[in-house]
Amino acid sequence: MANFDQLTMLKELTDARGISGNEKEAREVMQKWITPYADDVYTDNLGSLIAEKNGDVDGPKIMVAGHLDEVGFMVTRIDDKGFVYFQTIGGWWSQVMLAQRVTITTKKGDVTGIIGSKPPHILSAEARKKPVEIKDMFIDIGASSKREALEFGVTPGDSIVPYFEFTQMKNEKLLLAKAWDNRIGCAIAIEVLRRLEGENHPNKVYGVATVQEEVGLRGAKTSANMIEPDIGFGVDVGIAGDTPGVSDKDADNKIGEGPQIVLYDASMIAHKGLRDLVVKTADEHNIPYQYTQVPGGGTDSGSIHLTANGVPSLSITIATRYIHTHAAILHKDDFENAVQLIVEVIKKLDKETVETLTFE
Repeated sequence: MANFDQLTMLKELTDARGISGNEKEAREVMQKWITPYADDVYTDNLGSLIAEKNGDVDGPKIMVAGHLDEVGFMVTRIDDKGFVYFQTIGGWWSQVMLAQRVTITTKKGDVTGIIGSKPPHILSAEARKKPVEIKDMFIDIGASSKREALEFGVTPGDSIVPYFEFTQMKNEKLLLAKAWDNRIGCAIAIEVLRRLEGENHPNKVYGVATVQEEVGLRGAKTSANMIEPDIGFGVDVGIAGDTPGVSDKDADNKIGEGPQIVLYDASMIAHKGLRDLVVKTADEHNIPYQYTQVPGGGTDSGSIHLTANGVPSLSITIATRYIHTHAAILHKDDFENAVQLIVEVIKKLDKETVETLTFE
């Protein structure tokens, strides 16, 4: 792609609709941007996209995986008045959902809706103090009946996607968008392959965009089975602790202060040898980084490291504010530094180094 425009890539990736189980639109954007830098591009049977880039074809296989899917909802039923009920896809906190705009993707095209509930004005004083439960929410698509909703094209099983447009903030390094979780990981995979263009690297690199991460790291399982990597990097978003009310003991990472090296999460303990190599490489190249741990979440590395007889793996994440909502904020420098760090590590991962790491 001669005229590579990074901001356009980030906008197209985040604006694309792709909840878990229906990642087609996001996958097509990913394929468009990564294909020019790959020797081969294909999918597994669940729909994860795999882009191969050959350095030494007999060298170790390095997997860099971000996930395509974003959190959203699925239509489950339509009532007689035309209101749509839904199942959450991925983790949602009820307090960030009400009065938010969504897009239902139907066979007849897009249908705009808004998430509603019983008005607070008619609730008791006691009920008003409590958050509305997700089971009591619905989506208003402006239909007057079930028949009209069906005529709009809405049917059970349709994807419901948060609506938000990519926005560069007044501080132009801060980027606001839906689906940073985890289109930023997909962007990192694209950029890693792009920056390896014309570089000698002693391995085969796989830029992977996995499906269904938000519902159980599923696409990482199938794509890693297909690749059988020697080393795995899960690239994702992480928790930013730099907003009011968050103490250092809860989360001490800040946006703009470097990619996060995940020591521990609920799906994986970071491989010590690989982690030490990444930290050493960051120090050598003066690349900033932060340590983090996420006791209540996991990344694709959780599936990758359990492939076959085991894969030394590490998650490298981007501190992001307001994940699992309609719009999140991250810092462009963290993206750049994550890409540079992974590229520099890949250049070191020859057969001998990988064999040494496995026994760390």
